[in-house]
Amino acid sequence: MKQFTAASPITPGSGRQWSRRAFVGSLAAASTLAAPSDRIHHAVIGLGGRGAVHLKEFARQPGCRVVAVCDVDQQALDRGAALIESLQSSRPKTYTDLRRVFEDGEIDTVSIATPNHWHALATIWACQAGKDVYVEKPASHNIWEGRQMIEAARKYERLVQVGSQSRSIAHKIRAMRLLQEGIVGKVYLAKGLCYKRRRSIGHTPETPVPAGLDWNVFLGPAPTRPFTRNRFHYNWHWFWDTGNGDIGNQGAHEMDLARWGLNRDSLPKSVVSTGAKFVYDDDQETPNTQTATFDYGDAQLVFEVRGLLTNAEEGILIGNIFYGADGYMTVDSQGFAVYKGEKKEKVMTGSPEEGAEWDVSGHIANFLQAVRSRRRQDLTADVAVGVTSAALCHLANISYRLRRMLTFDSDRWEFPGDSQANRLLTRDYRAPFVVPEKV
Repeated sequence: MKQFTAASPITPGSGRQWSRRAFVGSLAAASTLAAPSDRIHHAVIGLGGRGAVHLKEFARQPGCRVVAVCDVDQQALDRGAALIESLQSSRPKTYTDLRRVFEDGEIDTVSIATPNHWHALATIWACQAGKDVYVEKPASHNIWEGRQMIEAARKYERLVQVGSQSRSIAHKIRAMRLLQEGIVGKVYLAKGLCYKRRRSIGHTPETPVPAGLDWNVFLGPAPTRPFTRNRFHYNWHWFWDTGNGDIGNQGAHEMDLARWGLNRDSLPKSVVSTGAKFVYDDDQETPNTQTATFDYGDAQLVFEVRGLLTNAEEGILIGNIFYGADGYMTVDSQGFAVYKGEKKEKVMTGSPEEGAEWDVSGHIANFLQAVRSRRRQDLTADVAVGVTSAALCHLANISYRLRRMLTFDSDRWEFPGDSQANRLLTRDYRAPFVVPEKV
């Protein structure tokens, strides 16, 4: 596949901006890609549990070849390279620093399955380097950098798909269409549920950085911290430096669906979120129990996180319930159901296609289709969609951390006259891993 590369690559984080001038000719040609039979050369960045899914799914897509893999952990890098070699019969290039991936002129597209705190900067750097991007949810680690992602995607005319795969799953698409057609009347309340069991992570001491791990690049935009096992691998989700708690982890999927079902493209007028880390004495910073309420004026979105033992609601542990004037709808990975009238009669159900409950292959196929068409309208979860849904998670966490209700200006994406809350719209970035003011 035709690759758009800079004449003189510039290293991200070097204090200089990637040059748009170097891409002018190639971006002008973006609408006239080579024939669809040309192969897309792809790189996967971040090779943990989610990254392993990316490796398998991109490798199986017609017309796509994984030519490079990247991870700060040499063990993960070796496993990823071996997996691709077994799937494609040739070993991919390996990188420990994602900046080297963006300099590689062979690469057309990248997928980003890093911890949350890397999503925005990696996406921006990739766009500046002329790569199209598939980035995992939540799109960003904070609200301000999410807006920078949108600006970069538009400025460099890049296709950026966020990994909110519900947008490409048939039974959820059908359910959302039915809601918008009025199947339960006017929807006045969307409730998102993230009742995913989370056990205590315990305490882990500071230790020397394990051999083969680039801890500096892992931390990236986050503050310098000593290495502990709990701040690495999956448990980074539960620290504010690198994660967003379960509302920004598993909850990001259901938050996106809740907003979609409410048919809201904007952010709410106000938010209040309460909760705590109950029961456990461990290293986790984020809450394991959290309730957030978003006021849209004529409708409300409520989101609940319960990581401790709990009951289901309407048979759902992870999913959504939409309440309308004439009834309600439940939606989760197993299907949807519609209940109507005073007797709450079940009048309709929908099931997922076989094997499609959490299938990402259709979402990745949609991304690659848009890469070839050069039409962001073809994306089912364009960066603006993912950034807006992630912003709801961030609004909830800001309210939770400040312990008060917040008024929000959805046009300006800020808290009017509230300097304390506005400081939490962004973070202090650690040089040279700085999200640029001007992308």
